[in-house]
Amino acid sequence: MFLEVTKSLLDGFGMTVRLFVMTLVFALPLGLLICFGSMNRHKIISVPINLIIWIIRGTPLLLQLLIIYFGPGILFGNNIWGSGDDGRYIAALVSFVINYACYFAVIYRGGIQSVPVGQREAGLVLGLSDSQIFRKIILLQVIKNIVPPISNEIITLVKDTSLARVIAVYEVIWAGQSFIKSSGIIWPLFYTGVFYLVFSGFLTWLFNYIEKKLSYF
Repeated sequence: MFLEVTKSLLDGFGMTVRLFVMTLVFALPLGLLICFGSMNRHKIISVPINLIIWIIRGTPLLLQLLIIYFGPGILFGNNIWGSGDDGRYIAALVSFVINYACYFAVIYRGGIQSVPVGQREAGLVLGLSDSQIFRKIILLQVIKNIVPPISNEIITLVKDTSLARVIAVYEVIWAGQSFIKSSGIIWPLFYTGVFYLVFSGFLTWLFNYIEKKLSYF
């Protein structure tokens, strides 16, 4: 029974990791674009983007999942995500990417704004171009400043992937819960916690290592 449960949980955890990785692949760069848009001098660009960020950060991810998955089919009579497991996975991925990109955008913006303006002015005095100032002076400090909050969001993402089960995406908790109905046992549900703890523990160690490596100031 233990091997059977472990195999089932590993299958579910594979989907958890897949959703986690793909969310980061798309959300990290998208968050940077949203950040630049929110800081744009033209209000016609910055105001709508900041409004979207406010809405996404002010509403639950669970609600966003439900709206993004069911909304197009109800409003337009067309399920744009397709049917089956792939359709549910794509809808979940889009929801996670939009949500986390907005959170990352705020973190990026805070990191950029935390660098004193005087450092940019000093770079101009030294004859550096804007791109050189950003690469050689601002970027390194921004990366160092955003690693702690980014790491917190990424570790939170590990646990938030469990919300995908609300639209029937087969992830690790779904796999663990299935044994309650099929076999009348609850310990596999507790077993799922081991997967989250190991994954989160690894990420915590990794980001602590990165923070130490970035201690150049």
